[in-house]
Amino acid sequence: MNVISCNCGSVSFEIKAQPSDIYVCHCSICQRFSGAGGMPVVILKNDDFNWLSGQEHIKVWRKPDADWEANFCSICGSALPGMNDPDRMFVPAGILPPDIEGLEIKHHIFVGSKACWDEIAGAGKQHDGPFTG
Repeated sequence: MNVISCNCGSVSFEIKAQPSDIYVCHCSICQRFSGAGGMPVVILKNDDFNWLSGQEHIKVWRKPDADWEANFCSICGSALPGMNDPDRMFVPAGILPPDIEGLEIKHHIFVGSKACWDEIAGAGKQHDGPFTG
């Protein structure tokens, strides 16, 4: 896979696996982080992810009571990959190149806490809480 970077190019990373499934999280944390009704992400094993440059520009917010973090570039504010759990990373789908073949929204998670104005469209399976499959 090619090098992927934030808007300003200060932070870059690579993913070594072909992403295919997009999960859209509609929880209140993702709403606030993305500024939208949900945050589309792909999930990767840690071994399939590698920071290449600019880690000194990454700012991290960790949810106090869970293994979850929100990372962003301190220069341009772009959302960046973060820890999903000890074995996996999430990568915001919007930072990926727009021409990746095969990407598809498969699951909407935490639909039970979506914003009242958020209208979910598409064929992705909806889950009131986390995806447990």
